[in-house]
Amino acid sequence: MKQLLEFLGFVALLQGTGGLVYELTGRLKWGVTQRWGVLDGYEIYVSIALIVLAIALFAAAESRKAR
Repeated sequence: MKQLLEFLGFVALLQGTGGLVYELTGRLKWGVTQRWGVLDGYEIYVSIALIVLAIALFAAAESRKAR
């Protein structure tokens, strides 16, 4: 379970940082925030939310290790 949480956290962190890099620089157009038309206009907010989710997943994985 710990490894799954870490993997999901890594994917969320990768997608969130990729989305922010694209929105701020216009480069690296890969990721979920640019592909979904539903998110048009909210890409920065979704990218920040993905980074926060990644931090929460890493914290949850770390707490699983302590038990």
